[in-house]
Amino acid sequence: MITNNLKIYNTLSGKKEKFKPIKGKKINLFVCGVTVFDFSHIGHARTYILFDSFVKYLKQIGFNVFYLQNITDLDDKIITRAREKGVEPKSLALAFEKEYLKAMKDLGVNSVTKYARATSYIKEIISQIKKLMDKGYAYKIDDDGIYYDISKFKNYGKLSGRTVLAAEDSVSRIDYSKDKKNRGDFCLWKFRQEEAELSWPSLFGKGRPGWHIEDTAITEKFFGSQYDIHGGGRDLIFPHHEAEISQMEAISGKKPFVRYWMHTGFLTVNGQKMSKSLGNFMTISDFLKRYSSQQLRFLLVKNLWRSPINYSESIMIEVRLSLEKIEEFLRKLQTNPKSKILNSKLIKDFKINFYKELDDDFNTPKAFAVMFEFIKKINELLDKDLISKKEADEIYNFFEKINNIFGIIDFKKIKKPTMPLEIKKLINARKKYRNEQNWQKADEIRIEIEKQGYLVEDTKTGQIIKNIK
Repeated sequence: MITNNLKIYNTLSGKKEKFKPIKGKKINLFVCGVTVFDFSHIGHARTYILFDSFVKYLKQIGFNVFYLQNITDLDDKIITRAREKGVEPKSLALAFEKEYLKAMKDLGVNSVTKYARATSYIKEIISQIKKLMDKGYAYKIDDDGIYYDISKFKNYGKLSGRTVLAAEDSVSRIDYSKDKKNRGDFCLWKFRQEEAELSWPSLFGKGRPGWHIEDTAITEKFFGSQYDIHGGGRDLIFPHHEAEISQMEAISGKKPFVRYWMHTGFLTVNGQKMSKSLGNFMTISDFLKRYSSQQLRFLLVKNLWRSPINYSESIMIEVRLSLEKIEEFLRKLQTNPKSKILNSKLIKDFKINFYKELDDDFNTPKAFAVMFEFIKKINELLDKDLISKKEADEIYNFFEKINNIFGIIDFKKIKKPTMPLEIKKLINARKKYRNEQNWQKADEIRIEIEKQGYLVEDTKTGQIIKNIK
């Protein structure tokens, strides 16, 4: 059943709002994708893992989500990088698009319904630009391009609270022109400057799209002129998302273009935003050579989605220890506790409180605090043999549901391994020697078991077997 308690912090209003989709249980969600001119870094992963988890949560509580993401496959950055490497921009873009999609697969980001390449929607882009020109919102600069006149849109700046660029804003060089009417005017269509330059015919002249127009053309194609949620990093609020609003609301005359704007906080290194221009980034592929995808996902979802995260090696130690605590707890649940005492209220309250925190602006820090407090209480009961087999299974199954949202647990490591008969005999023999308090023999067998690729841990509830091959 769909919850009626979900609240989301909306950048547009600056406050948490009750979530009310336009079409009942159907949600249309768009997140700005990458410009494919280089390898994606873990700063990008922050946004995509967050929305992957958020979409999976929405689906788990009963919503039907269409998650759309664009891929900017033609841009000044792509053209410049292609020239540096001596390759065609299209070839470069396709290569890095492939790398990006592989990185998303490696991270378990699989909730996206549709990836839409910008160059596949040139017809829609040209149509939107024509409408803006017909309505008087756009003008032509000879030998340059078609520009949006921000002075004609009276609400320009309503998302960010400003109309001029700041040092941290993400912009493209095609927005600069000495002949612009207003400093903040942005490019909709860039005229071809060289014969060999990739371009498309249009009624304005041969050229290619500006950065901002691709998103509204793509979302209008799939969602119409209004939809539920638009997501992206905080650096996209201005001018990119401000431009999107001014474009689509000018074309349609409908407000709001998007009901809820969600912007993820930066992933910082020593207090600075992780970015390629600063050279302080770590690619996703390099990160996964040192850590697991579950560890990266936990690092990025354990913090509130709209707050910054300062990355460090020490924080990864905390991540590893936290996940080991969860994994150890789940192994203990599989030791077949035999208590007949019921703790149904404790388990029920945990489930209610966990979802209650997620309903409150997807507050993962508080939800995980509820989870770890529950683990502590159940561990105490397990140590006293006060949890039944049925309850242990119920808890284990609920943690699988949690993992379906967040992807932070590798259940292959936790589930009881299928062991060779020889190992089972050694484990039973060791158990017999321990019962007889023959610690030397028990330890000799433990060493032999480890040589065979298995680890035995002794707990108050029995032996826990780990495959360490």
